[in-house]
Amino acid sequence: MRETKDLEYKESITSAFLKTVSAFANYGTGVILFGVADDGSIKGIDEPEKACLDIENRINDSIDPVPEYLLSINRKTSVITLRVQEGLHKPYLYKSKAYRRNDSATVMADRLELSRLILEGQNLSFEELPASNQQLSFEILEDRLTTTLHIENFSMDTLKTLELYNDETGYNKAGELLADTNDLCGTDIVRFGDSINIILDRAAFERQSILKQYDLSLEMYHKYYQYEQIKGAFRETVSLIPEEAFREAIANALVHRTWDVNANINVAMFTDRIDITSPGGLPRGISEEEYLRGGISILRNRIIGSVFLRLQMIEKFGTGIRRILEAYKNSNVKPRFEVTENTIKISLPVIQINSELTVDENKVFSLLKGKLLSSSMVAEATGFGKSKTVIILNGLVKAGYIRVLGNGRGTKYTAD
Repeated sequence: MRETKDLEYKESITSAFLKTVSAFANYGTGVILFGVADDGSIKGIDEPEKACLDIENRINDSIDPVPEYLLSINRKTSVITLRVQEGLHKPYLYKSKAYRRNDSATVMADRLELSRLILEGQNLSFEELPASNQQLSFEILEDRLTTTLHIENFSMDTLKTLELYNDETGYNKAGELLADTNDLCGTDIVRFGDSINIILDRAAFERQSILKQYDLSLEMYHKYYQYEQIKGAFRETVSLIPEEAFREAIANALVHRTWDVNANINVAMFTDRIDITSPGGLPRGISEEEYLRGGISILRNRIIGSVFLRLQMIEKFGTGIRRILEAYKNSNVKPRFEVTENTIKISLPVIQINSELTVDENKVFSLLKGKLLSSSMVAEATGFGKSKTVIILNGLVKAGYIRVLGNGRGTKYTAD
């Protein structure tokens, strides 16, 4: 077994392990095995009882505040297990520095990450910090509340109820983002031609309410992906990309992005798709598989999310991905989701009802409808060779016909 994000090997006891103790206490429970070489081979520790006391003293003397941890000894192998619990009183510092895990390595947290740890230790989020500008107006929000919820008297009490203002600290960052104007990031939209070198249209929605950014983004969508078609005596609106899917993707980008990063939401419009990229990966505590499956929602921006929910701009928390997929249930091409440490990208393809797949591609695509299979399962069911199966699967993923879940040996494919 190799080292992972939550498992580290130490052949001997040196102070280097204290950085990893800081990382586990700050970012997630983990285990350090003393007496195990980097390749996983068992070496054991001489006098393990005495070594445990040494480990305990080093942690207590060097990590501030002292995290919760547990030491145990394997009497057969003389391997010491140190389990460090993720703590509530962050940041946990070693020599006045905070650390985090980067795959199987331990690295120092940067200034932004340290700021987030400090807020987390105070049970706060960025949206709860005081607004930099306390002279705010809310005409757009008032109009939305009046139209949607039929609120007759918009007042400071309304803003307090929405948690955008309190008497002690004034307006918070959530209030600033929902105000008519602000000094925070916005949304960039670019309409491309046949290649990214051809820009047909461009708009930047900045320094304005995120409610206005949502509306203006929707206007750009209507401009390029909807048209009217006359059928008999009636006019019918045709959507090249489901409007419900676009609304959900834009709302989710605004609600779930990290607002402490100086970067705009990027919307790239192509003839065959729209790519929506928002700053900030998944909130800690939710895996990529859980995110793609839907039904679980850990809100990064609880206040903003609650306002969008009240305004009926999003549905119940955690249902966004399912609603996007539902909008494509009759399309052969499905949305794609790409998650990295720092971004989430949703690709919404133009709906395709008539398949343009080859016979072999169609065979694989049909097999995967409503199923979750590995490449070896697909190869066995179709009779194709392993290499051919992988090529077809990769092509279908790239074209948006199927989705890939998991990684490594756990990789599976579906055309749900």
